[in-house]
Amino acid sequence: MTASATGSGPTDVGGPYFDDFEVGHRFDAAPSVTFTDGLAAVHQSILGDRMRLPVDAHLSRRVGGGAAFVHPGLVCDMAIGQSTLATHHVRANLFYRGLRMLGAPRIGDTLTTVTTVVGLRENSAKAGRAPTGLAALHIESHDQSGRRILDFHRCAMLPFSPDHGGTGPQGHRHDDDLSVIGRDRETDTRPDLTDYDLAAFRAAAPGDHFRSDLLGRVFRSSGDVVSGAPELARATLNIAATHHDARATGHRLVYGGHTIGVALAQATRALPDIVTVTRWESCEHLGPVREGDTLSSELTVTACSPEPQGGGTADLRSIVHAHDAGSDSPRAVLDWSFTVLLA
Repeated sequence: MTASATGSGPTDVGGPYFDDFEVGHRFDAAPSVTFTDGLAAVHQSILGDRMRLPVDAHLSRRVGGGAAFVHPGLVCDMAIGQSTLATHHVRANLFYRGLRMLGAPRIGDTLTTVTTVVGLRENSAKAGRAPTGLAALHIESHDQSGRRILDFHRCAMLPFSPDHGGTGPQGHRHDDDLSVIGRDRETDTRPDLTDYDLAAFRAAAPGDHFRSDLLGRVFRSSGDVVSGAPELARATLNIAATHHDARATGHRLVYGGHTIGVALAQATRALPDIVTVTRWESCEHLGPVREGDTLSSELTVTACSPEPQGGGTADLRSIVHAHDAGSDSPRAVLDWSFTVLLA
């Protein structure tokens, strides 16, 4: 967080504006967070996800030994929340790219996140609108032992500071090509799937498991109402003002990870034996979501790949629509491509 004061007047507490950024700026002061049973219960109560390992400590011990696995959605939400140290004034989050789950935290593990600015682009000026710009951020998370847990990019739209002239520092204009950010991943970012004894999962969990004939299947969900939005943001240290204070943008917006979490909960109803999420290839926010909206999704299996130890991965694409109480026309709000592990 940054604070500014003039003379002996009050100090404004908040994060940087777009014109405060330079490529290479690093944000590493967000509190580290220990995953607890209570935190996991709050997260599950808001999103209703039925993924087996996070809700069944005995199954977690059979499959991986030790404490229960932390839900991969909670891990991602916490890392995103920690990264909002850089995006307190965010107007919208445009995308997530190249997210890799490189480790599988357990209850009792602690997550630390560092956020680095890797690209900046000023938006075209529009009459009647305050100037804004796009900041591409690289987010890296580690556990208490230094093990890499998460690696991804996201892009936030931020306003310039009040009364600023609308150009970057020293008067130069930022015009980085953000289309390439997060597209190329390191070769060492394949998740370590040895954390999971898939044979033990298959033996203990009833139902269908990995099958190559899942390819091409399409699943349509029923609807889920969005509730508890500021509670989820608070629980995951998300300090973006737009999720807490309607004055920031004229109306309070639901945190994008909340929409993703509902989509994942719907995916686990369609495929009840998802072991975990291993990566997000891309995640585009197509429109805003507000508390009280009802979300539904269409989930398509776009690829299947067997694993040497049995089971396999499935590439999924979820298109999510929001249904307003007063409208018959659903709005597309999310286009999410991700990969899950099936036993």
